[in-house]
Amino acid sequence: MKPLRITGGSYLNRRITCPPGIIRPAMDRMRESAFSILGDLYGLSFLDLFSGSGIIGFEAASRGASPVVLVEGDRKKRQTILANIRQLEAPARLVLKPAERYLSNPDGTFDLVFLDPPFNYPNKEKLLEKVGSSGCCTEAGTVMIHYPRENELPETIGPLSRFDERQYGRSMLAFYGVRYQEETP
Repeated sequence: MKPLRITGGSYLNRRITCPPGIIRPAMDRMRESAFSILGDLYGLSFLDLFSGSGIIGFEAASRGASPVVLVEGDRKKRQTILANIRQLEAPARLVLKPAERYLSNPDGTFDLVFLDPPFNYPNKEKLLEKVGSSGCCTEAGTVMIHYPRENELPETIGPLSRFDERQYGRSMLAFYGVRYQEETP
């Protein structure tokens, strides 16, 4: 697989290496569009679940997000992702564990959470529920999920409400806002 190109920000046009194994990197057009929708990321924290090559987290870091946490369950991708972090000198940290296990005990809260599970991942709705209930999102957080057009996701899942959805070829990108209920005394 050829190297991936960062589409914007301070790392514009820098290339990262794809790790070996099964990987389905997000298209340049989808990444550019997603980050255009998000706008300015300076001062925002970013969690990239199912990070694969780490390209989405590196795009976020390139646009000012910090810290950036990359969660990847495939240990064979470790060396390549760490080499990309060093090469870019990105404010990113790699956590090697399955996304579901990470969500059981997240090590922080994040303004932006990106999920890119394998297209054949069977429980995308439950995964979104887990993100919403895990405490990994800030009160004004945004959760994004990249998934196949053939799947349908509800507008509301737990504390998440979809506010935007875009189609790119046979894939979709949905944006959910967090709406935590205020507790009454």
